[in-house]
Amino acid sequence: MAGEWRDITLGDFVSLQRGHDLTEPDRRPGSIPVVGSAGHNGFHDTALCKGPGIVVGRSGASFGQVHFSPVDFWPHNTGLYVTDFKGNDQRFAFYFLKALDFDRYNSGSAQPSLNRNFIYPIPVRIPPVAEQKAIAAVLGALDDKIELNRRMNATLEAMARALFQSWFVDFDPVRAKLDGGKPEGLDKATAALFPAAFQDSPLGPIPKGWEVRLLGDVIELAYGKPLRAEDRKGGSICVYGANGPVGSHDEKLVSGPGIVVGRKGNPGVVTWAHGDFYPIDTTFYVVPTGDCRSLYFLYYALSLHDLANLSADSAVPGLNRNHAYMSKQVIPKQQLLEAFEAQVSPLFASTHANTEQSRTLATLRDTLLPKLLSGELAVHPALGNVKS
Repeated sequence: MAGEWRDITLGDFVSLQRGHDLTEPDRRPGSIPVVGSAGHNGFHDTALCKGPGIVVGRSGASFGQVHFSPVDFWPHNTGLYVTDFKGNDQRFAFYFLKALDFDRYNSGSAQPSLNRNFIYPIPVRIPPVAEQKAIAAVLGALDDKIELNRRMNATLEAMARALFQSWFVDFDPVRAKLDGGKPEGLDKATAALFPAAFQDSPLGPIPKGWEVRLLGDVIELAYGKPLRAEDRKGGSICVYGANGPVGSHDEKLVSGPGIVVGRKGNPGVVTWAHGDFYPIDTTFYVVPTGDCRSLYFLYYALSLHDLANLSADSAVPGLNRNHAYMSKQVIPKQQLLEAFEAQVSPLFASTHANTEQSRTLATLRDTLLPKLLSGELAVHPALGNVKS
């Protein structure tokens, strides 16, 4: 199969064109994705390019990033988009362009810039279209499963968040009882845990028997510890920064599951850690200190607090934990917290399983990608079998 590959230039492989400007005021409500240098960045009512299509980041921080749109789209002027695939498979072209080192072809000075005339002469080696399709099918199957897992996780997360909202923010079961009805979707035992009346509180009416407590009475925001990127050793422990995962390490700082809260840079961002984890010094991690021990409840409760605006530093945004401690939180009875955990813990477990599977699939894809695109591994066009 390798002998059938062609040596051509990138300009012979695809044609590129600069995208088209579309300011926020000019965007009209619609379902057409706008794709720019960093990927999807909104919608419009008009498409300028038929899908499937590809956009390559043209400048700035997203220079050289490659994005695939399976549907018609508007290519934004922050990117270059493919106007002619010249008979090549579109999805193969996406993986091929994604594997190119565009950093070597930066034509900018003050900031990175990608000029199509600089990259057209790049020599490339291309397989026959039948093999292109087979390669794209292998890599695409992995990406499709990763995307399916992402959508499943979004649904699971929405279900858990909606349950929290219904029980502990809108108090739907209490209102149903107050109106003489039965709480919707609850078994008899769980419904019995909700009172049938409200009481006054500093936060307004809350279910009778529940309490309003200061966050400082129920949690400690413990400081993460420094761990420079160059000191992290590859392992199974997820390292968390202020905005979420930032790498991995071979040693934990905290036993999971747990909650990480952004302290510096992205203050107030609340992230769930499924397993043992290492929160770095731009974060806090949550330690329950009172009788409210449900991390699941605390995760959603903290997500609804406006922690980002409790900033104490001027030069670098930062979360002052003493300010956060003064925020008030409604706390239900312990039995109800346990019932909530019983409902949402299977959802969290499924989310974690999907995430781990996606991580494994992404590693496999990234391992196969250069081998398939170089011809080191061949895929039979008819059978789809990978051969060395």
